[in-house]
Amino acid sequence: MKVEKLVQKEIDSIFDRIVRIRHDIHQNPELSGEEEETRLLIRSILEAEGIPFKTFEGHYGVVADIIKDPALPTVAIRGDMDALPMPENSPKPYASRKEGIMHACGHDAHTAIALGCALSLNRIKERLPGNIRIIFQPSEEVLAGGSSQMIADGALEGVSAIFGLHVYPYLRTGQIGYKYGVMMASADTFSFDIYGKTAHGARPHEGIDAVLVTAMAIDSLNHIVSRRIDPIHPAVISMGKIEGGKAPNVICDFVTVAGTVRTVNESVRKKIPEMMEATIKGICEAMDAKYHFNYEFGPPELKNSDRMVDIVKAAAEEVVGKEGLVDLVDPVMGGEDFSRYLQVVPGAFFRLGVCNEEKGTCVPQHNTRFDVDDDSLLIGMKVLALSTLKSLEEEARKV
Repeated sequence: MKVEKLVQKEIDSIFDRIVRIRHDIHQNPELSGEEEETRLLIRSILEAEGIPFKTFEGHYGVVADIIKDPALPTVAIRGDMDALPMPENSPKPYASRKEGIMHACGHDAHTAIALGCALSLNRIKERLPGNIRIIFQPSEEVLAGGSSQMIADGALEGVSAIFGLHVYPYLRTGQIGYKYGVMMASADTFSFDIYGKTAHGARPHEGIDAVLVTAMAIDSLNHIVSRRIDPIHPAVISMGKIEGGKAPNVICDFVTVAGTVRTVNESVRKKIPEMMEATIKGICEAMDAKYHFNYEFGPPELKNSDRMVDIVKAAAEEVVGKEGLVDLVDPVMGGEDFSRYLQVVPGAFFRLGVCNEEKGTCVPQHNTRFDVDDDSLLIGMKVLALSTLKSLEEEARKV
């Protein structure tokens, strides 16, 4: 039996177990940087299967290695682990047991799928055309991103390619979404403080109105994308937080604002902080106010390797057929720290359809009712496993 058929047979045999693992993780979600129980679960499963792994100081990541021959190439699979600080509104028996925390982005499914790939590929280790590394990554949901920690700790050392996926409720179960080139935006954050001068609300001329200055700044910042950036390069500047003022009859002397910037072009990304600060500075000078501006660069845009996308497409076609392949065409403005891995080695990230209306799994991510169709786990495992095998076979032909 060909190795591709063999691994799919192994995946079929462990499917029910992987569903149970997913439900267990879903019931016990952990926030970014707090994934201790999830790591313990991963460790216990890997140990029982005899799969060697590494853990690290300073974070809860795990790296497992399935070694056929150290002289052969290694291809990696990544699954992220963390949950979100929001309550779950679900009657399902595996709903979150932790108040105010839930897997609203599907990372429970990603971890379970990565474990399924590890178990199935390890069971056919002697038939593999190379080595497989499984990266269980913490802290994807925070700006710093756990991928930076994993890379710094050597997770990509000796790796020739990497594959990852994300559950996607905008595609039906049985569909795989692929995208050549830039797939997702960079994700940065910013904040700025406006300092004015208090006065009585009836005598505004004696003060410096931080609320008015902030309103002028926000209005002007919202014109950067429409008037100062080439419209063929999508960008987003969104203010999501504003705080200031203590009383309705007092001119406010301090306002703080925070938001996010998304781009799919690195040169545009580098220009936006300068444009933003120049805008805020100009308004403050005109209004005799002072300011402080802070900008933090997060994950870069996620750019797939064309060759690796070809491999994912070939693997997916074997699993869901040509009719199940969906060209996503346009990038989305969401961010994903898998992008940092792609700055180091070639790879591909794809979308796993999980929408099943009968099961109620077509709800958008980051929603209190979000869930995943368990049947999609089988597809995700097979596409990831086959992609790694095809990539290893391609690497072997180069030798």
